Amino acid sequence: MHRKWQGRCEACGAWNALVEEVPLSAGPRPAPGRGRQIALSTLATDEPPPPRARSGMAELDRVLGGGLVPASAILVGGDPGIGKSTLLLQATAAFAGAGLDCLYVSGEEAAAQVRLRAQRLGLARAPVRLAAETGLRDILTTLDAERPDLVVIDSIQTMWLDSIESAPGSVAQLRAVAHELVTFAKRRGVSVVLVGHVTKDGQIAGPRVVEHMVDCVLYFEGERGHQFRILRAVKNRFGPADEIGVFEMTGQGLAEVANPSALFLSERGRPAPGSVVFAGIEGTRPMLTEIQALVAPSSLAMPRRTVLGLDSGRLSTVMAVLEARCGIGFAGQDVFLNVAGGMRVHEPAADLAVAAALLSARDDVALPPELVVFGEISLSGALRPVSQRENRLKEAGKLGFTAAMLPAGGRAAQGADTVPGVVLREQADLAGFVTAILGATGAG
Repeated sequence: MHRKWQGRCEACGAWNALVEEVPLSAGPRPAPGRGRQIALSTLATDEPPPPRARSGMAELDRVLGGGLVPASAILVGGDPGIGKSTLLLQATAAFAGAGLDCLYVSGEEAAAQVRLRAQRLGLARAPVRLAAETGLRDILTTLDAERPDLVVIDSIQTMWLDSIESAPGSVAQLRAVAHELVTFAKRRGVSVVLVGHVTKDGQIAGPRVVEHMVDCVLYFEGERGHQFRILRAVKNRFGPADEIGVFEMTGQGLAEVANPSALFLSERGRPAPGSVVFAGIEGTRPMLTEIQALVAPSSLAMPRRTVLGLDSGRLSTVMAVLEARCGIGFAGQDVFLNVAGGMRVHEPAADLAVAAALLSARDDVALPPELVVFGEISLSGALRPVSQRENRLKEAGKLGFTAAMLPAGGRAAQGADTVPGVVLREQADLAGFVTAILGATGAG
């Protein structure tokens, strides 16, 4: 590499063999002096919303906010082996079947490996063009010539830019590669989907500036021991954040789950101590999940607190409030908490369901099978109403639940959240809730 013109190459000795390569982001240099004045506009506009291309995969289109927006940049992250490549290959084939010109670029696998996966998924005849390349300059040159509607880069950590003197996957390379791809997407009107590796903490590896650059950040979640997978939007400039799509991993790839509540509760058998059904909200979708608790005597000086699918800090908070406000302690006892099906619950509305599961497991008595629970617990012992109460109750009633225990207040105007067939058992504070739960279990 030479920083100025030279007539003879020092490596091979040939004359006039050096070729100038302009940096990818280099544009015309501004003339010296003052800059130009930019045109300003108002917030009011008559422009129609951006058109969206639908894949036909309802769960994917839901997470994207209704479909794929042209010239958008999407970042997809997930644990190794969770099914990111499978999902994106199916999505690319679906968009191609809907009429989009799609290109799949793999930097981790050879083209033959991608074809084998496509054959296993029954997508061998999908009109998707394939490339196996890691050099970003060659990829952008190809995209500029082909002008596809959608390109998938799997993955961004394997891409490298020759103008950056660092290894692929480094912070400098990730920042530069992401910048070039997002800039190309906006300039040429090509939608770009980037696959990102995650760290052991579950965050997308690399600088957070990459997540700021893109329009949409999706996480593909799930436990390897479960067949369910959750596609969650944590950022979306063209739709609601925290929207989720539910898939089931099968031998023929990922299958959509139209009714996640029924699927997550399908393996729920006879009522058991510590089992509670929580009516939650994921994005705009109401979803019922089963929260399981186990309380057992401990011989350890520091009893174990194990949590799967929930924030461990919420469990500690609920236990502390139960002990401080209601005199119910868990000293000398191991506590295990789990969300069935590999689901992850993030909203504080699960506090009451966690408390109900702990009380049921502590007294070893099952709750009524027709009961759902939701609500937030404050540190003072008061119960706080949660949003979208009507949608939670409608989902519970649709699946055959006839009773709901929830905080008092927060009722919609004119009783609009009353659902026929669902009896509301409203509680004002935690002490009253504990009395109601113990009465429902038959415990003293």
